[in-house]
Amino acid sequence: MRQIDHLIVGGAGAAARTSEVFDPNNGGVQATVPLGDAALLEKAVQAAQAAQPAWAATNPQRRARIMFKFKELVEANMDELAHMLSSEHGKVIADSKGDVQRGLEVIEFCCGIPHVLKGEYTQGAGPGIDVYSMRQPIGIGAGITPFNFPAMIPMWMFGPAIATGNAFILKPSERDPSVPVRLTELMLEAGLPEGILQCVHGDKEMVDAILDHPAIGGVSFVGSSDIAHYVYNRGVAAGKRVQAMGGAKNHGIVMPDADLDQVVNDLSGAAFGSAGERCMALPVVVPVGEDTADRLREKLLPAIDALRVGISTDEEAHYGPVVNQAHKERVEGWIQKGVDEGAELVVDGRGFSLQGHEDGYFIGPSLFDRVTPDMESYKEEIFGPVLQIVRANDFEEALSLPSQHQYGNGVAIFTRNGNAAREFAARVNVGMVGINVPIPVPVAYHSFGGWKRSAFGDTNQHGMEGVKFWTKVKTITQRWPDGSPEGGNAFVIPTMG
Repeated sequence: MRQIDHLIVGGAGAAARTSEVFDPNNGGVQATVPLGDAALLEKAVQAAQAAQPAWAATNPQRRARIMFKFKELVEANMDELAHMLSSEHGKVIADSKGDVQRGLEVIEFCCGIPHVLKGEYTQGAGPGIDVYSMRQPIGIGAGITPFNFPAMIPMWMFGPAIATGNAFILKPSERDPSVPVRLTELMLEAGLPEGILQCVHGDKEMVDAILDHPAIGGVSFVGSSDIAHYVYNRGVAAGKRVQAMGGAKNHGIVMPDADLDQVVNDLSGAAFGSAGERCMALPVVVPVGEDTADRLREKLLPAIDALRVGISTDEEAHYGPVVNQAHKERVEGWIQKGVDEGAELVVDGRGFSLQGHEDGYFIGPSLFDRVTPDMESYKEEIFGPVLQIVRANDFEEALSLPSQHQYGNGVAIFTRNGNAAREFAARVNVGMVGINVPIPVPVAYHSFGGWKRSAFGDTNQHGMEGVKFWTKVKTITQRWPDGSPEGGNAFVIPTMG
């Protein structure tokens, strides 16, 4: 059986504990992954400490050249990465390629790191005094990444961290760890010095070791909200800067004037793509008015019926299996919860079986109608191929639903009315807004981050926010005396007047 190893300087040695990596398409075990501990992390940290000063002293354009080369290598190995990703996660090949590509877009941003690190300068801030600032790396960063985007999110983290001069330790999900290891290998192949990017595997024991280690200055995390809250609190208590992205319950508001054919097409992909295992999925649709709701439901039914669920390599499949048996059972439990709470189960995806792959972790698409805000199945993240219709009487009620929800990651409004869209975007209490865009993940040179229980910490992912998170500002005030003594009281705080 295939063994997935840590990738650290000097090697890891034998593992005391391991975990199984499944193939979601057939339910079989395809590999084992070691679960590291504090001792293994210490070895990686020591290697990072030895390598980071020289890397920080490397000029920005040389660091950018490695990013350019890494981008070329990832593109050249796209098919390998996508098939590897699909075999462990379950998403279809085209979606896996999208996972890789969205990560590469952040790497492309990092190729311009010489520009964004230029700092600021003021000549003549006072008599003979100039002031300038510089951004310097924090030292060693760490990333704890989820199973649902094993290529994109690691690159969102280690790209800006490394480009700004840090060493980085990546702890991917133990459910699908092969792609993060392969990306680490490709960075080394691109010319990155040993010790600057290392990959360690583990469970909570490794996470706690990362959060507690005094030499790790910053931690980036993406996962569920409860764990994000835990990571944030423990990391901050240990003196680190932490960005911890949590769960979501994204809403799609459908105004009466919306193009319903386009809305249904968008919802099909946003709600059911990647089997709903996206923090930016659109699992709640809010039609405004009973007529809008009835017309939308009527159009959704044939679209859902036309969805094809298949194995990851099926080029005609719209989505594949969920990641493992435990997650399948969790999603199906939430479907039953919705029924028990009184929501109308219009389409039931439970019991789906794919011929020849009966042991795979497949769930058919499910549709609920007449879901209400007091239901637990509405309040919590299901993270599966389940779409819920919550009917709103008017614009104000529709606006209040995502605004008052505990999560505030993303939201979308579908309308032809520019004033309604503008009003919604300005007032909604959510971090990322789409206007006729169902999955409003910002481009790489902007930043990604939600509000409320969807994010803990003050700095978002990638873009300039990512650069700020992985660097600290140093400000220098200088003068060069000409040798003649200056008057004034040296015991009074200096001013520039």
